[in-house]
Amino acid sequence: MIKYMQRRFALSEQGAKDLIKGCVAQAVQNISFMLPVGLLYYFVCDLMDGGVNGSQTAFYIIGCIVCLLFTFAATWFQYNGTYLATYVESGIRRISLAEKLRKIPLSYFGKKDLADLTSSIMSDCATLETTFSHYVPALIGSVISTILIAIGLFKFDWRMALAAVWVLPIAFTIVAFSSRVQNYFNRKQREASVELEEGIQECIETLRDLKSNNAENKYLKELDKKISAVENRKIKSELATAVFVVSASFILKLGIATVALVGSALLISGTLTVPALFMFLLVASRLYEPLDGALQNLAAVIATSTNIERMNEILDHPIQTGTNKINNNGYDIVFDNIGFAYNTGETVLKNVSFTAKQGEVTALVGPSGGGKTTVSRLASRFWDINRGRITVGGSDISKIDPETLLSIYSIVFQDVTLFNNTIMENIRVGKKNATDSEVLAAAKLANCDEFANKLPDGYNSMIGENGCELSGGERQRISIARAFLKDAPIILLDEATASLDVENETAIQQALSRLIQNKTVLIIAHRMRTVSGADKVVVLADGIVKEQGAPDELIKQNGIYKHMAELQTQSQNWAL
Repeated sequence: MIKYMQRRFALSEQGAKDLIKGCVAQAVQNISFMLPVGLLYYFVCDLMDGGVNGSQTAFYIIGCIVCLLFTFAATWFQYNGTYLATYVESGIRRISLAEKLRKIPLSYFGKKDLADLTSSIMSDCATLETTFSHYVPALIGSVISTILIAIGLFKFDWRMALAAVWVLPIAFTIVAFSSRVQNYFNRKQREASVELEEGIQECIETLRDLKSNNAENKYLKELDKKISAVENRKIKSELATAVFVVSASFILKLGIATVALVGSALLISGTLTVPALFMFLLVASRLYEPLDGALQNLAAVIATSTNIERMNEILDHPIQTGTNKINNNGYDIVFDNIGFAYNTGETVLKNVSFTAKQGEVTALVGPSGGGKTTVSRLASRFWDINRGRITVGGSDISKIDPETLLSIYSIVFQDVTLFNNTIMENIRVGKKNATDSEVLAAAKLANCDEFANKLPDGYNSMIGENGCELSGGERQRISIARAFLKDAPIILLDEATASLDVENETAIQQALSRLIQNKTVLIIAHRMRTVSGADKVVVLADGIVKEQGAPDELIKQNGIYKHMAELQTQSQNWAL
């Protein structure tokens, strides 16, 4: 039961247990609301039998107090068992999703949009939070309490009980049959919402380009269409739900009418007393009230299946595992007949073999799309290879936990990611426990002093979202400073100096020459000037190693490397 609820509602084990407690508490609360009806029935009977004496009066007063206290206790447990427990579970769910995303291979993110993942963590979690605090306990609790109350009614008078409950299976059947229709409309609505979120995010990120190309109005018109599509989908979804829920609610209302009609007929025939008819009318009015809301809740619960599917897709995705200890002998990176293809089926690498030795700079060059960036990502196990073997110091990286493996890497990406914080704290990301003096030393190596000292607060200056207050070169130098601060034995540089001017590029290269002593450096670059001082150059083209060796040796081979060097020389000499 617990395992089923965990899977069905994307809950933790404790969350599933709390949900069961909440449903039981809701059922007890519903039953507590019926107790005054029974007390009132016996009070009316006593009045009609000749009045209420002193002892009976005391009994009814005490009975009212007991009913009040019981209802209060049931409501208190119901609140704690549904709302408070649900909010705790909502936090657990968000953390679980975030932890799972942290361990999922980066290949997964290539298939998913950022807006879609953000929606799963924020919107889907919020939807399920509402569902499990307001809908599911109320629905299941109403079903449990209705069954128990119905059993009591059948023992009291089966004819009146049948007149009261015959509408229930019909109403539930109507809503249950609506699940497939509602799932269809909800899925379409979700798709339209995600498409709109992606469009809004893209508009914000590319607003500068849209304005510079006078394409803003055209893009906003397309965005208006997406907004209208979401609105139309929501209307259709609500209409589909309303058709079934309203029909079921209408059927429920017939129950009161049948209780009145059957009760009147039995009263006339003399087989039913007036207090009994009065009690059944009161019970019927109370019986259908939670069920009426529960039917609407059932529609809402059915609608959450799409949200749960999206969350289970993340939770069920396989993660990268491995040992937390690296038994390496040095830090040579060896690619041995590596084959790799993305999920699209496109083959990127075929039988790639080379060695990046410790204490040397190994440069990856070649035409765009040749697989250079893929090689660096495979080396750090951002993706897992399809064929072959990659080792670091003789240890197979596929058997090492990714976080453990990355502890020996310092990586500088071409696309820098910064946080809306100070320069100091952005650099400290490379080593969370670093002292200010260590951060400043790394910043100086990365030539950050030049721009940081010009700012009003120096290294304590806020740089805005993703470093929007800085230039591309300044942002990249902060990223390089992180790598210096981490001081790992393996350094991966993916176009690390692409946004730097010649002067700063020279300064960074000089700093790198001091940093790489006894370390393994794998650098991806398009500028031949950047790799001219490398110990080894690996030329990748069409997913295979075309050439490899020292730069001077490759120039003499009259191959791809020499051709690229000559083309860059020609481009440098080009003038208007």
